[in-house]
Amino acid sequence: QVQLVESGGGLVQAGGSLRLSCAASGRPSSTYAMGWFRQAPGKEREFVVAISATGDTTYYAESVKGRFTISRDNAKNTVYLQMSSLKPDDTAVYYCAARWGNQPPRYSYEYSYWGQGTQVTVSS
Repeated sequence: QVQLVESGGGLVQAGGSLRLSCAASGRPSSTYAMGWFRQAPGKEREFVVAISATGDTTYYAESVKGRFTISRDNAKNTVYLQMSSLKPDDTAVYYCAARWGNQPPRYSYEYSYWGQGTQVTVSS
C-alpha cells in the first residue's frame, strides 16, 4: 500500500507561483511512477504531468508546458510540482497519484493510489 499526502496549495494571483508537494509512505518511492492531475468545479479530472520512478522521463499536458515542472526526490519519498505563470484556468483541486513500475502513465485509470488533493486558486 502507498499513502500519498499533498501540500502546498493555496490562493495566488495570476502570474504567481506555487510549489506543490506529494509525500509518499508505505513503499520506497523509487519503485513507482507518479503523476499530478487536477479537477476544476464542474469538469472532469485531467492529466497535468507525470514522472517515471527513476525521474528521467516526464510527460506534460500541453496546457502547462513551459510553466509547470515536476521533480522528485526519492530519498525523501516526495514529488514536487513547481507551478509558475499561473492563470485563473489553473484553479482546481490538484491530486497526486502513484502506480508501480517505472513508466509514467497519462491516464487516471492507470494509477492505483491517490492523495486527497490540495486546492489551488488563482485570482485574476
